Amino acid sequence: MTAAAPQTPAATAPATHAPARPAPLAHAPARQAARPRSRRAAAPLLGLACAALATVVWSGSFVTSRGLHDSVPPVQHAFWRWVIALVAVAPFGARQAWRQRHLFRRHARYVLLASFLGVAVYNTLVNQAGLTTPAATMGMIMAASPVLMALLERLGGVRLGARRSTGLLLACAGVALLLGGEADFTAGGLWMLAAACCFAGYSALLRRRPAELGGTAFLFTTFLAGTVLLLPAQAVSLAVQGGFRPAPGTVLPLLYVGVASSALAFFAWNKAVALIGATRAGIVYHLQPVCVALLSWALLGERTGWPHLLCLALILAGVVLGAGSRR
Repeated sequence: MTAAAPQTPAATAPATHAPARPAPLAHAPARQAARPRSRRAAAPLLGLACAALATVVWSGSFVTSRGLHDSVPPVQHAFWRWVIALVAVAPFGARQAWRQRHLFRRHARYVLLASFLGVAVYNTLVNQAGLTTPAATMGMIMAASPVLMALLERLGGVRLGARRSTGLLLACAGVALLLGGEADFTAGGLWMLAAACCFAGYSALLRRRPAELGGTAFLFTTFLAGTVLLLPAQAVSLAVQGGFRPAPGTVLPLLYVGVASSALAFFAWNKAVALIGATRAGIVYHLQPVCVALLSWALLGERTGWPHLLCLALILAGVVLGAGSRR
């Protein structure tokens, strides 16, 4: 009995300190859960910012297409644009694309279709429309592509929701009023409608991009495939129309569309669609007619009137309503 007495404090001493040890661990799951929640909250903002960046940069490409309409043939404009873009993206995506070449072979049909719609055909049609269509009108017609994006996503089973549908309708109404004030809808408008269909199909395809394909590797591969697809048309254009004379007035715009409007803008747009979807990014894309109208007025001297200013508020309201989060 006397021998057992000294063991009692020793046995109870650890029990008085035991509850203090797991206390710091009790907050660890909360901190770990807060990090993914903050990332999920930041993803829509990043997606909207990427969509806005691509939209503003692409607005300059419509002005460039119109500015080069009498000096660089449409096919050659598109071909050299993608050659420059390929060189700009190669340091970031070529090595990754080579490491993933077996994956690209596995998804060859998907990659070729995306390259055909988004690279080879889309920009060639835009350049063809620029031969006869003012840049502001090109931007207005191109704003029809978000409607097609929404329809394609809806056919794919994506629910749009009342808020997003209302914003889309508001932005479309603003674009329709802008287009209604234009009297010079020529055959180039049909080329632009075809370009809008191609871009909408490309954007819808981005939502189905295989997850194992890296972003920059996918960009490099589609640029490469699209350039190869343009080679026959480039050869025909050189044989029939001849080449263009390199000069600052032609080289600098081509550098802009190759580096900014192709490498930077396509990377931003692909990222935006991956984060927020084609429909939501397409609503932000409705800002393009206003940007194109302002740039064409400032750089090309094309006329602009009250329809652009009157419909700006309507387009902005639709973009804010449709692209914003439900909260």
